[in-house]
Amino acid sequence: MSHALPFAPPSPWIARFAPLVRAGSSLLDVACGGGRHLRHFLDKGVLVTGVDIDLRGVVDLEGRPRVTLLQADLEGAGGWPAALAGFDAIVVTNYLHRPLLPALVGALKPGGLLLYETFANGNQRHGRPSSPAFLLREGELLRLAIEQGMKVVAFEQGEVSTPKAAIVQRLVAVKPAGPAPDLGGDPEPTPLPVG
Repeated sequence: MSHALPFAPPSPWIARFAPLVRAGSSLLDVACGGGRHLRHFLDKGVLVTGVDIDLRGVVDLEGRPRVTLLQADLEGAGGWPAALAGFDAIVVTNYLHRPLLPALVGALKPGGLLLYETFANGNQRHGRPSSPAFLLREGELLRLAIEQGMKVVAFEQGEVSTPKAAIVQRLVAVKPAGPAPDLGGDPEPTPLPVG
């Protein structure tokens, strides 16, 4: 017998790398929406913080132990809230506001993990989002990580078919604990399998 999940499941990309985030560590979910990743990591014993302009999708988590929710307009005049700092991991999915990209890295502790997945150029043929303002350019997440001195654990870009057809980029990177490492050139992007 099949039971419908009350909440959307986590992104397979995020779930794949979730074991890198240990129980008891702190995680920020940027533009948390309905909280699918907050719930996933909360169930694994992680202290979670969700930030969004609209917290109605996570109102059921309000007041729960190990959960902090912050209503903020990250794209507004205030920008990145100072309270959002010192995280062991940050998750961003289906959201892009380029001026915040350096702030994400800055909000990580040394050794912290950035897990990012969002739409990329070419997604226009699949529908929304279709504006270049909301679509990553070729290799953009990879370049961001390298420019910020991060160690890239995994990077993919290309077309996916589930949960719906889309063009995406996916990144997992670690903020160095010391001075930025010399990565010796740009790593080659890994294309996603079609299907």
